[in-house]
Amino acid sequence: MKVVILAGGLGSRLSEETSLRPKPLVEIGGRPIIWHIMKHYAKYGFKEFVICLGYKAHSFKEYFTNFFIHNSDLTIDLSNNKIETHNTCGEDWKVTLVDTGLHTMTGGRVKQIERFITEDSFMLTYGDGVSDVNLHALLDTHNSHKKIGTLTAVQPLESRFGVLDLDKNQKIIRFTEKPKETETWINGGFFIFRKEFFKYLKHEANLVLEREPFEAIAKDGEFYSHRHQGFWKCMDTLRDKQQLEKMWEEGNAPWKTWG
Repeated sequence: MKVVILAGGLGSRLSEETSLRPKPLVEIGGRPIIWHIMKHYAKYGFKEFVICLGYKAHSFKEYFTNFFIHNSDLTIDLSNNKIETHNTCGEDWKVTLVDTGLHTMTGGRVKQIERFITEDSFMLTYGDGVSDVNLHALLDTHNSHKKIGTLTAVQPLESRFGVLDLDKNQKIIRFTEKPKETETWINGGFFIFRKEFFKYLKHEANLVLEREPFEAIAKDGEFYSHRHQGFWKCMDTLRDKQQLEKMWEEGNAPWKTWG
């Protein structure tokens, strides 16, 4: 099953970092946050990625084209332009990079990668959020209800996000802009969709995934949630980055599920 990662946004609220590079390439512990996300998926056996690019798309192409060099020690003989690698650390991943437009919104980006989805279902996530969500359990939930979409619902430590209204069977009823109480669930990303979801998307640059498409499949009773009560954090601001960096440095990074 392929994993689609949304990585094309401007990341304006992290402008201290994103003026130089796209947010998914901002580093935590010396590695881009998108690498952390991909490591988590690979730990569960999902190693084929389709990355939706936009802002500074060339930075991703440079990073993955030279991934082997970025993750090795090198001896460079300048007299004959030969390079010897040491302590190489590659990954058995297949990565497809798709430039989906500089100003395209999330829904428009996903629609553009439809041609790369050949299986019945695909996974989807954002390029700036880390979690220790059990992806096999998420897949089990998705297969159990046989509906179009499954969304990982989380409870953040900070209530600055819109919330989900769920029924007793975990079906998504509606989206609410602001929390009304402390025990609320929000969209944590880490989705699974069946290919039928593409029928809800249009080739429109201004199509926001989290609005019309999500609201439509929820209204049709085709959107369910998978509740995750473990760790989840989005790197939305510089403060978020600093918190994640501190966790990594202290050896207390719950999202590090790989060995």
